[in-house]
Amino acid sequence: MGRFDGRVALITGAARGQGRSHAVRLAGEGADVVAVDLCGPLDTVAYDLATPEDLAETARLVEGLGRRVVTAQADVRDADALAAAVRTAVTELGGLDVVLANAGIGLMAAGVPAATAFRDQLDVNLTGVWNTVQAAAPVLVGQGRGGAVVLTSSAFGLTGRGGDGSGGGDGYVASKHGVVGLMRTWANWLAPHGIRVTCVCPSGVATPMVLNPAVTALFGGDDGSLAKPVEDVPSLLDVMLLQPEDVSAAVAFLASDEARFITGVALPVDAGMLAR
Repeated sequence: MGRFDGRVALITGAARGQGRSHAVRLAGEGADVVAVDLCGPLDTVAYDLATPEDLAETARLVEGLGRRVVTAQADVRDADALAAAVRTAVTELGGLDVVLANAGIGLMAAGVPAATAFRDQLDVNLTGVWNTVQAAAPVLVGQGRGGAVVLTSSAFGLTGRGGDGSGGGDGYVASKHGVVGLMRTWANWLAPHGIRVTCVCPSGVATPMVLNPAVTALFGGDDGSLAKPVEDVPSLLDVMLLQPEDVSAAVAFLASDEARFITGVALPVDAGMLAR
């Protein structure tokens, strides 16, 4: 018997990276999945984003585990599109139990005006999270059976490091701090309905957001390998980048009944980076 048998999970940014890993982990433990992703480019982002083919591969992996999956190509900045994805979950999969607001962007393209870079980081990483939960919370409340919401922040959402005066760097740090703030206030809002809200705060993760030519060109060593983006805050444990599955393990715990009395918590998954 799986921890998520009979439950439905909505996951944004599900086409690849951490989102795909979360989908596979929860499906492997019994969940049906609504997998949402933009599946298209953003001109201000320095690396290629996911494609429809990536989203189809996530669906294939979930179905390979014997679970149902519904996909939706939707921009988290589009509240109406997210509301439609939630309606699909209710209509086709019978409801909604877990919400993983995971979609986000990282390095901004060179030459993007600072104000534009800052705005786009906030629009995707913070407003996108707000839109996701605003679409899903009324369903969770209306069902009257509780639920779990896990937001993806960052280790940089718990520290002053990471900004550099640029719109992109500052916007990333500000947006991830904002996600933690939303989590704390939503934990208060939704607790009377038996709905828990938490954050997972990873350090660097080996996904296409980090492992791409743009990031390597900016942070890479002379040998072409990826150097630590922030050399003065190494992890306590001997690892440069986490694997997506490391984050998914924490997310699965936070979303499960094993964490039934855990809410309002921002959990670092950072190999000890923030302990320095």
